[in-house]
Amino acid sequence: MSGHGDPIPMTARRAGPLTGVAEVPGDKSISHRSLILGALSVGETRISGLLEGQDVLDTAKAMRAFGAEVTHHGAGEWTVNGVGVGGFAEPEDVIDCGNSGTGVRLIMGAMATSPITATFTGDASLRGRPMGRITDPIALFGAQSHGRQGGRLPMTIVGAADPVPVRYTVPMPSAQVKSAVLLAGLNAPGQTVVIEKEATRDHTERMLAGFGAEITVEETDEGRVITLTGQPELTPQTIVVPRDPSSAAFPVCAALIVEGSDVLVPNIGLNPTRAGLFTTLQEMGADLTFENPREEGGEPVADLRARFSPDMKGIEVPPERAPSMIDEYPILSVVACFAAGQTIMRGVKELRVKESDRIDAMARGLEANGARIEEDEDTLIVHGMGPGGLPGGAVAQARLDHRIAMSFLCAGMAAQQPVSVDDAGPIATSFPIFEPLMETLGAQLQRTKA
Repeated sequence: MSGHGDPIPMTARRAGPLTGVAEVPGDKSISHRSLILGALSVGETRISGLLEGQDVLDTAKAMRAFGAEVTHHGAGEWTVNGVGVGGFAEPEDVIDCGNSGTGVRLIMGAMATSPITATFTGDASLRGRPMGRITDPIALFGAQSHGRQGGRLPMTIVGAADPVPVRYTVPMPSAQVKSAVLLAGLNAPGQTVVIEKEATRDHTERMLAGFGAEITVEETDEGRVITLTGQPELTPQTIVVPRDPSSAAFPVCAALIVEGSDVLVPNIGLNPTRAGLFTTLQEMGADLTFENPREEGGEPVADLRARFSPDMKGIEVPPERAPSMIDEYPILSVVACFAAGQTIMRGVKELRVKESDRIDAMARGLEANGARIEEDEDTLIVHGMGPGGLPGGAVAQARLDHRIAMSFLCAGMAAQQPVSVDDAGPIATSFPIFEPLMETLGAQLQRTKA
């Protein structure tokens, strides 16, 4: 699959049981950060299990443009010879981050406190996403930004020649914003402090500590207070990237709704700031078990087994859980169609500004396939129809969004009639082996003519 170029329409139809082992790709969040922190270290960082989806490949290309030596040795094995904190060179050309909001926002933060200028762009989806949430805090360090109306790409960032440390309260739960500020703080003197009122995925904090940065995290009345001491010399690391829980969500959820299924997903990262979906599914009555729990590279991992679960019931998902599962609401809304009763998802307005407006995309696509949906700015409610209850039979618009495309294809595996998406191409940004992996488990996917 290609994340760019001509659309790739695809149809999923009701299949027999999904069975076997699903070797999903490496964690996208950790893959991005491994490349960036490797580039900001002095010496050679070795990475195995890197996600080789287009989003991460675009970040690797960007790190080369900033002067790091990034080498692919095959089969997820990479090395990064870094330039050190403050060592980024000025890129000779525009940095194209493709579809990746994580990539562009973290890279903007990482270069914002170096005296260089860089221009960023991306695909149509990324050019429509707001960047003010990053340009506002990096301006406090002394960086300048010049973009399109509404703070959109293409955008030029002029890094601060004399950066100052900042104290910044993140206005919305966003690991991207938090991480961008921390990466900017690396090359600022003194201590940069980030305060988040709601905890978000903490890979950046864990990995900064692993690379040798002086960083502390404290729970206070203000919230979660992260203090980073600037201008360290980061030490290169050997990183084994765990498998991505956000990618695992698709074979796991498909197994729960396809009759007779039994799927094992090994070596899944279970960082508590990422595992909200699995907690929610268990509360709904899903047959999920965690086998061989262990820790690798400072991250908890386990093998996850998912079996067909005909007795799932709708629940109200606590809004405070949203940051730990923000990327998984689209596939949860599909599972909710095959549960009994209402599944109520509140506190999800962040979905409005992802690769697409994911609330609207899922609501319209599920309605077209026969589901009853309610929504407002911050809420999505799915009225479940029980096992095999979704009629299907329609084409859903993927809106250049990989998670929307995969969610509807999973719906088609259990619906009464086939479900199609207008373009499965964007799936390559995060899960390039989705199609063959799901077919190996027993799914029936067919590329269709536009």
